[in-house]
Amino acid sequence: MSVGITLTRANVLFRQHLFTLLDNPSRTIHASCAAFAGHNKWSKVKHVKGPKDMARSRLFQKLTMMIRLAVKEGGPNPELNSNLANVLEHCRSKSMPKSSIEAAITGGVCSLYVWVLWPPSLGIHADGARHSFEKKGVVAVSKEDRSGSPVSLDRAVELAIEAGAEDVQEEEDEDGKMMLKFICAVPKLRQVREKLELLGLSSLSASLEFIPTVSTQLTDEDMERTSQLLEALRDCLDVVRVYDNIV
Repeated sequence: MSVGITLTRANVLFRQHLFTLLDNPSRTIHASCAAFAGHNKWSKVKHVKGPKDMARSRLFQKLTMMIRLAVKEGGPNPELNSNLANVLEHCRSKSMPKSSIEAAITGGVCSLYVWVLWPPSLGIHADGARHSFEKKGVVAVSKEDRSGSPVSLDRAVELAIEAGAEDVQEEEDEDGKMMLKFICAVPKLRQVREKLELLGLSSLSASLEFIPTVSTQLTDEDMERTSQLLEALRDCLDVVRVYDNIV
């Protein structure tokens, strides 16, 4: 190694020590000839820390998948889902950030409950996503009452309370027209429908449906893929009905 190269390197290292002293006035500089031999210690730290960060990232990805699988199989409530509770305890022991845990529980994964016609001889019964839905009575009514006046959502809430319904939602029908859906307990379906008609509303249908207990919001990319899946399922002749929990 030439003298010029050695002096240049020594000058660079000296300036690094000087900047360290300026940032930390109370710190003492220790200089020796050994400091100029071999590699800068920060290069070693970088090479050691890099693989550790990658390993940590892979661990959190794996834990995220475990959380989502546990939620899919038993629901998002750890008090009712012992498998999820165990996974969450493991995540905390690995110092997984709370925000990452919450995002894994609530985001990015939707539930589909599909009614399919199976030949009785197959004896197939699967309720994988059943925990995410609750069977309810649903009365669909026109957005206008019998006099032709529009029914606001605020007014619909008042009518829902009076009729004994638990909730009311505003949705579009297959033709793109707005309608109101009054949700009630299964045994009250007939009672709620009759009461709503007495209150001047025009009922369109009354049926039993599976209402999601937990809703999920998807990214645009996930929403596009899920929409394609829903269309494919609804085009299948053996599929009777598809329920989802997408907001």
